Amino acid sequence: MNVAAPSDVDALVEHLFRHSAGQMVSRLARWLGSARLDLAEEAVQDALVRALQAWPFAGVPAEPRAWLFQVARHRALDLIRRDVALRGKLDSLAVHPSLEADVREQALGDDELAMMFMCCHPSLPHAGRVALTLKTVGGFGVGEIAAAFLAEPDAIAQRLVRAKRQIREQEIAIEIPRPDDLGARLESVLDVLYLLFNEGYAAHGGENLVRADLCGEAIRLAAILARNPATDVPAVHALLALMLLQASRLPARVDEGGDLLLLSEQDRARWDHELIVQGMDHLECGASGSEVTPYHVEAAIAAAHAVARDEASTNWPWIVHLYDDLLALKPSPVVELNRAIALAMANGPAAGIAAIERIEADPALARYYLLPAALGGLWLKLGDPIRATYHYREARTRSCSAPERRFLEKQLAKSCRG
Repeated sequence: MNVAAPSDVDALVEHLFRHSAGQMVSRLARWLGSARLDLAEEAVQDALVRALQAWPFAGVPAEPRAWLFQVARHRALDLIRRDVALRGKLDSLAVHPSLEADVREQALGDDELAMMFMCCHPSLPHAGRVALTLKTVGGFGVGEIAAAFLAEPDAIAQRLVRAKRQIREQEIAIEIPRPDDLGARLESVLDVLYLLFNEGYAAHGGENLVRADLCGEAIRLAAILARNPATDVPAVHALLALMLLQASRLPARVDEGGDLLLLSEQDRARWDHELIVQGMDHLECGASGSEVTPYHVEAAIAAAHAVARDEASTNWPWIVHLYDDLLALKPSPVVELNRAIALAMANGPAAGIAAIERIEADPALARYYLLPAALGGLWLKLGDPIRATYHYREARTRSCSAPERRFLEKQLAKSCRG
């Protein structure tokens, strides 16, 4: 045992909660069954509380994660003894080798992978899948999830309750699907991780543009998929490549005051070049099959930005071509808008404005602030500050994060100075 100050113990337990709670819950719940997910979560939570109480006095154990798992396992045994319906599991839980304090990364990764497939079951509502994945696998608290998605904690708690009830009623197992079911189930998991990363990369509201914790959790979970032989498939590597390449820009996306920086304004020396290398490696792995998914194309677009020295040397015609490919795979007005912005960089602002005006009336973009903001920027480049001001004012009326709103205010002031 190592003696540690209470503040150091608090920091260590917080670290273990963030990085190991989901693994321990997954291990316990996989054996207890999905209907007893709450019991597994309670056991792990009790173990963390016990650590906060005991370690400042008894010292931090040499293997704190193994200590936590042993305590959580014993707590689960205590809870089971009170539950007549589970007493049949008591003896096997007490001695089952998969529940020993063996916390090898591969074994824990398998448990987390099985838990991900349960949390992301296609029959669950989309919002419930995301919340359950963050809570159960990621170890996020209800308050953290609510803050990330600008929801009330009670609403998030209700999503979790409904999702868990549905899991019990449908008897959704905590398991890696059979090969014949894997494709459709994996698609749902990737969809949740994609949404999770995007919410972290560009929050739809609130005080922060970037939630690095959400990005990091999405990358961690995608890496588990990439390492497991059952899910080591090109689409997984393509999504992981996309995340890593996008995450490489996070250090430069905002300035010291937390304000948004456009791609042209970012200091590319601050991009994380190690993440770029990792992203490129996974993109190469993703190219090993014949299937091309939207993740492949989006990762290729991110790679085109990553290898460019600056905005001027970016291969914009190639990016426009990639957006054409993406539209063929995943038609979307948002993709159309992004293509129009790339077209403006390749062929000039007028070409971009014409492309945006063709989709301006799409109902899906009615509240999307980036459409009028993009028009404002392009009209400003064309030397028409009056039209730019009109569009920036319209953008201000639409929902966005606080940094994005401050950016719009600055652009509006610039256009008014004309």
